[in-house]
Amino acid sequence: MKGETVAEPVNELDGKLTAVPPIGLGTYRTGGYKCYNAVSEALEVGYRHVDTAMAYENEAVVGRAIETSPVDREDVFVTTKVKGYADFLDRERLTEAVEGSLERLGMDRIDLVLLHWWNSDGDMEEVFGAFSDLAEDGKITHVGVSNFSTEQLARAIDASEVPIATNQVQYNPYFHQDEMLAFCREHGVLLTAYSPLAAGTVVGDETLSRIGERYGKSTAQVALRWLVQQDGVVTIPKTTNSDRLRENLDLFDFELTSGEMERIHDLEGPLSFRLTNDRGAVTRFRSAVGPYVPKAVRDMIP
Repeated sequence: MKGETVAEPVNELDGKLTAVPPIGLGTYRTGGYKCYNAVSEALEVGYRHVDTAMAYENEAVVGRAIETSPVDREDVFVTTKVKGYADFLDRERLTEAVEGSLERLGMDRIDLVLLHWWNSDGDMEEVFGAFSDLAEDGKITHVGVSNFSTEQLARAIDASEVPIATNQVQYNPYFHQDEMLAFCREHGVLLTAYSPLAAGTVVGDETLSRIGERYGKSTAQVALRWLVQQDGVVTIPKTTNSDRLRENLDLFDFELTSGEMERIHDLEGPLSFRLTNDRGAVTRFRSAVGPYVPKAVRDMIP
């Protein structure tokens, strides 16, 4: 195997060790050679966790980058996700979907498969029964969910014979998930934070910048350190930039004080982010009215 992993190899939750490296590479909206090169370089510099999804349409590229890397496949933790469309949420179709991901990735086993979101028309008993069968057959190692509410996560935990390893949700200094994190900790479930840098808006944050100056770290590194320093939190920042790949991994030579952790937790972020994030007023408005908004109004909305 070429090189050693830079990130700490495990995440601890209530004294139990998991195999999920705390920093992974996200690949949302990344494809082609950009995706291939980012995954290849990430593995070269020390990443051992790569996140993809059926919906990203880049599983084949991610799989090829892992296959051609000098890093052993067994040393790379691979996560993918099955779309949460109602058509996939029965035993047969979900099994077919996972087998499709295996084929596109070029692998005979996936470390972690998530259900990307939940559709109320699905049958949890059927879905997690299929996951259990796939785990028993050795095609997947861990099962998880994404974008689940606490109520949906509770139902999934009850329905699944295989422990739910994680709930992947948006979580960053500007978007808090206190209730979800507490629930996950209570039930031994990791929280995987996507959009950990709030779509890049944390970069100009004065509080993060001042804290970073103390340690010789960037605002992004402070934000990521805030995440991984919390028990039971994993994060998957996305970048195709060589310098950022290295920077996002360089988090384990400093530790934030409890006061700094609280100051970061109390950040609210810019108004533009609060309006347009996944649960912001603008996003909810667009979701509710969709194409019925006059074009002139749609063009004015970020």
